[in-house]
Amino acid sequence: MQLFRPGANTIATLVMASIGAAPVLAVGLSYEVMRSPYVTNQNVTRNQPVPFSHEHHVSGLGLDCRYCHTSVEKARFAGIPPTETCMTCHSQIWTNAQMLAPVRESLAGNKPMAWTRVNRLPDYVYFDHSVHVAKGVGCTTCHGDVGQMRLMRQAAPLTMQWCLDCHRNPEPHLRPPEAVFDPNWQAPKNQSEAGSKLAATYHIKTGHLTDCTICHR
Repeated sequence: MQLFRPGANTIATLVMASIGAAPVLAVGLSYEVMRSPYVTNQNVTRNQPVPFSHEHHVSGLGLDCRYCHTSVEKARFAGIPPTETCMTCHSQIWTNAQMLAPVRESLAGNKPMAWTRVNRLPDYVYFDHSVHVAKGVGCTTCHGDVGQMRLMRQAAPLTMQWCLDCHRNPEPHLRPPEAVFDPNWQAPKNQSEAGSKLAATYHIKTGHLTDCTICHR
């Protein structure tokens, strides 16, 4: 007496294959989710108390990054400009603009603007802006083409893999000192050669840059 139909073997094979494939698919799916903008926040634009436009201030007016981010060359953090920096100009121009009302209120009330951080790393990650700037890594390398951003967004995934790729091979991203803060800088055709020379000039040795303690202290 036949207990199973002829297709039972096929069904059993498919079930066993599915059981074996499920963990692999689950790991792969989890990995893709962790790399997705849903988790990394890449290209996410944050709401701000004032719709500050880097496109207008950087590309339009030609402001240097260091005018607002004053500590980028000497501290871990680039620094968020105080209200007084904004009012250096806006006490003279656009003095009654409605969109700048929060800035005026901040100054009048002596209360800092509550800017929302756009590029945020986990608390267990150590990152020093001053070191990267001193070693020839430009602002737009990590922050993207800010001169074209009407509203600031996170341009890079800021994942561990993304950081390690640069630490293993920094040459493609290195610039001469005078170009670090140039938002329009483009790598030359001989960047491979130029980057190697700059790495030697900056005394960059990649042998230890992937050590855990470099970023986790």
